[in-house]
Amino acid sequence: MTRPQTLLALSLLLTTPLLAQSTTHTPTTIPALFLSDIHLDPFADPAKVARLNASPIAQWPAILTAPASPTQPQDSAALSNACPTRGIDTPNVLWQSSLHAIRTHAASVRFVTVSGDLLAHSFDCKYKTLLPAATHADYVAFTEKTAAYIVTGLRATLPGIPVYIALGNNDSACGDYHLDPAHDDLLARLAPTVADAAGLPDADRASLLHDFTTGGYYNVPLADTPHTRLIVLDDIYLSAKYTACSGTPDPAPGIAQLAWLDAQLADARQRNERVWVLAHIPPGVDLVATARKLTNLCGGAQMQMFLSSERLAEVLTNYRDTIHLTLFGHTHTDEMHLLTSSTDAKPGIGVPLKIVASITPINGNRPTFTVARINPATANLADYTVFEASNLTGIATTWSAEYTYSTAYHQPAFNATAASTLIADFQSDPSAQTSASQSYLRNYFPGAGNLTILLQTVWPQYTCSMAHDSAAAFTACACSTAK
Repeated sequence: MTRPQTLLALSLLLTTPLLAQSTTHTPTTIPALFLSDIHLDPFADPAKVARLNASPIAQWPAILTAPASPTQPQDSAALSNACPTRGIDTPNVLWQSSLHAIRTHAASVRFVTVSGDLLAHSFDCKYKTLLPAATHADYVAFTEKTAAYIVTGLRATLPGIPVYIALGNNDSACGDYHLDPAHDDLLARLAPTVADAAGLPDADRASLLHDFTTGGYYNVPLADTPHTRLIVLDDIYLSAKYTACSGTPDPAPGIAQLAWLDAQLADARQRNERVWVLAHIPPGVDLVATARKLTNLCGGAQMQMFLSSERLAEVLTNYRDTIHLTLFGHTHTDEMHLLTSSTDAKPGIGVPLKIVASITPINGNRPTFTVARINPATANLADYTVFEASNLTGIATTWSAEYTYSTAYHQPAFNATAASTLIADFQSDPSAQTSASQSYLRNYFPGAGNLTILLQTVWPQYTCSMAHDSAAAFTACACSTAK
């Protein structure tokens, strides 16, 4: 062999393994987008609502992006007087700003989760005030078109990417916290939109259409995460405020959904599959509502809970070996919790729960979305970054990273072990002086310093709520901190 041939052979010998390694290398994590509480308000310009009502969804972008009506300020003020809310929900300009930011900061995500509340607050009041002659069928169609407009925008922004949608307490065609016990009109109409967004094969699509039409829940494979299922709930049925559209309380659909959930989790465990759970209203104590009422918990008074019973948390913790993450919304705040069982004495045992902050700025918070990093080999949430809007309007808005979990909390992942460690550290810091506690206070309510101060005043009780989701366990913890 000549010297040039020898050098060529040596070069191939040295480079071939490197080339093979580079072509077979797979990333340790994949990106995903977490959204919650969009609360799109198609009534932001009341003069446009009649045209929206009469038009197919394909015409909505042109109507909503057209210049504001000359009487928009006066019309909006009058509508707010007729249908009072605590603030302003997401107008189309803010939603379009959110989509533009998602296209910029989350273009490579592999899937999207939406943890409920697509529709604006006081949706039914605003519609009926502006269109008093409309029928119930007209109203159902309008609610469907509003939800579909959101989903269409997401799919156009992230083409070909699965979007998994849970419904929230505002996502109803008969009022907040109301939904018919079975085969609700809105569920039946939204089922194809939800199925299309998830991008499923035929068998999974048929199952989703059946289950979502029945009760707003479904179970599908989680994209690009092997041996992992995503179970989606419509836990409006489990809310302490739930009634049927007639206004009659009915525990039956909540019981049925929990039985369905238990069966899905048992099947996943038997198949050695991992599970994520996506829903809207978290289990546990509604500490804000409890604090506002100045409830004397240690004197025997009852705190306010998010759900009508503790059964959801019990079912989830029964499968803590199978469930790797739960995602919720509803509070509009950025939170971490750990669902624990009273039978577990060892730390680090439980189900990690992430509450995703809102797009809507109705509570005075800045809109946010979360770009997560998922370890597909373990189905664990490895890391996440929260992106925050510079203002509440969507007008001349810039979006930038607010914080990254691993940097703020110095944990290798958001799992049961990390959540247990962090919460224990928070509980041992009752005056919230450590760097981690200060990070949590700062990030809890995006862009609202006064809420940081408010949370700090109830910090010991709040940290109890992070790992004590039952009324008894929370009371024991909170009252021990008061001694």
